[in-house]
Amino acid sequence: MKLTFRTTMLAIAALCCISFISVNAQQSLTLPELSQKASVSQTIGITNIIITYHRPLVKGRVIWGDLIPYKQVWRAGANENTTIEFSTAVTINGNELPAGKYGLHTIPAENEWTIIFSKDNASWGSYSYNQANDALRIQTKPEAAAFNEALTYSFDNPGPASITAALYWEKLRVPFKIEVDLNKTVIENISKELTGEAGSKANAYTQAAYYCYHNNYNLEQGLIWADKSISISKSFGSLYVKSLLLEKTGKADEAKQLESEAIKMANENDLNTMGGQLASDKEYDKAIEIFNTNLKSNPNSVRAYTGLANVYALTGKKDLALKNYETALNLAQDQAAKDRIQKSIDGLK
Repeated sequence: MKLTFRTTMLAIAALCCISFISVNAQQSLTLPELSQKASVSQTIGITNIIITYHRPLVKGRVIWGDLIPYKQVWRAGANENTTIEFSTAVTINGNELPAGKYGLHTIPAENEWTIIFSKDNASWGSYSYNQANDALRIQTKPEAAAFNEALTYSFDNPGPASITAALYWEKLRVPFKIEVDLNKTVIENISKELTGEAGSKANAYTQAAYYCYHNNYNLEQGLIWADKSISISKSFGSLYVKSLLLEKTGKADEAKQLESEAIKMANENDLNTMGGQLASDKEYDKAIEIFNTNLKSNPNSVRAYTGLANVYALTGKKDLALKNYETALNLAQDQAAKDRIQKSIDGLK
């Protein structure tokens, strides 16, 4: 068949068009996703947790046992891998899991789910899932929940050292508990930070020592840190914290001697700051002792009287609280301070 010039040109144009479409089909463009990407984060103590996932919608479909088959590995979301990341070691439903970023997979079933934490966190969904990469598997019971159109992850029931992570979708909730060894984690982090810039600062070692004292944890390490603080810069704070640790380790005589030395170095602000710290940490007897010590040297300290009054109020000693608030009110020169003190007085009456 003889081709005309027009026919030839049309054929070439068609081939170019096909080539263009083919090339562009291979490009990755940023376009809206049907299952939108989301992330949720939580901090427990100093441990950061991040779950990153895509949120499929119910859209009137039967989800469990149909769209999401039972007894098959599921990506726990949509699109690429759902991931969960921990900045420190944790336990999941009582099972240890090192710090790291994990692919999060599940095996749904009617009465019990398997939650899988995979060392492979970069695969596309669960299509290339390999059990050999499992870091941990746990079992958990699904629960009935209010309807959720979009798959959602949430952190529920937060505590000082634990949280419950939960998947919500359709009318189901699938929880697993995350816990940290709080004191161990904090002490390990403190030790690490003290190898850096913080390690040149006396106050950093004082804070570290006080953490051990307040949490009654690794007191011998606390004493080492207190001594390091003193060696860098002997101050009221470093000496007083060491005296607290000595007292808690049964060395009462040494503690009293060091406390006396610390008090001699302290100014009004030092004592008020330490009293406030002790009060906020519920070390009420020690706080009262510090504020009264301050008032012996600084009988007109408004802050010492209000600090003392605050402690008495917190411990239910209303009459003593009112007495000290009223003394502070009479001594206060600043109107804003007077107003704050009066508000405290009114709150007790």
